[in-house]
Amino acid sequence: MVSAVFHSPLEAAAESKAAAPVKPPKPAAALAAPPAAVPVPPASAGAAIDWGGLSLKVFAPLGGIALLVGVWALLTMKSTSFPTPAATFAEMLKVFSDPFYSKGPNDQGIGWNILFSLQRVAVGFGMAAAVGIPMGFMIGRFDVLNRMVSPLISLLRPVSPLAWLPIGLLVFKAANPAAIWTIFICSIWPMIINTAVGVQRVPDDYMNVAKVLNLSEWKIITRILFPAVLPYMLTGVRLSVGTAWLVIVAAEMLTGGVGIGFWVWDEWNNLNVTHILIAIFVIGIVGLLLEWMLISVAKRFSYDNA
Repeated sequence: MVSAVFHSPLEAAAESKAAAPVKPPKPAAALAAPPAAVPVPPASAGAAIDWGGLSLKVFAPLGGIALLVGVWALLTMKSTSFPTPAATFAEMLKVFSDPFYSKGPNDQGIGWNILFSLQRVAVGFGMAAAVGIPMGFMIGRFDVLNRMVSPLISLLRPVSPLAWLPIGLLVFKAANPAAIWTIFICSIWPMIINTAVGVQRVPDDYMNVAKVLNLSEWKIITRILFPAVLPYMLTGVRLSVGTAWLVIVAAEMLTGGVGIGFWVWDEWNNLNVTHILIAIFVIGIVGLLLEWMLISVAKRFSYDNA
């Protein structure tokens, strides 16, 4: 009789280990050897240049300026009264070589004229912002006030800046306050209108939450309206500062004194067309810098860039 012997799995595993040959231990150097390094592709010398975007941002504006200068040079090639681009640039170097000279109240460098104009713009524009922005909040917040003031704004906003200047001269009896008054009355409308539109476009859900929480009017303005209206308000400020810079040039032409507008008119009386062209470029550059500054501020407080 043949007897069958059954082993448990644990016993079978122990027997197989005992039967297997013993492998010699690996040397220590082999155990400590680092894993094979994965080949890394060499780093590129520089990021790929987006020539399309670069051409749109840099080459296209430079091409526009070159086109303007080229047309100007062609038109003045045989002219004896209108200066060429080369003559204007040479005279510009002379003008800006000493921009802050002073030889009397009516003979000062272009630097002083720009600073005096910017000072008038800052005062008139600051007064317009101090009055126009709160008024815009009230007009947008209260429908009765909106219906009262809207016809007056529609009536007074299209009035030419030069029409307000005689009123300022009559009231203030001086040229400098009259110019500031003209800046104030002409630059206040964009801030009022944009701020009021921003308040009116605040979602109703925000105001319903304010009613549920029983917030005071001050907290509604500071916690709900002001953050929501800020992009609209900054747009109005940007439009207003451009209007103020346009107005001051026209106002200074009529009031005299020191300022970039007066400098243009004085050079016209001296028949110095080259200086007039220089003043035109200076007015444009200063206005462009003011515009860029306020655009950067608006982007800083925009929700899209938050």
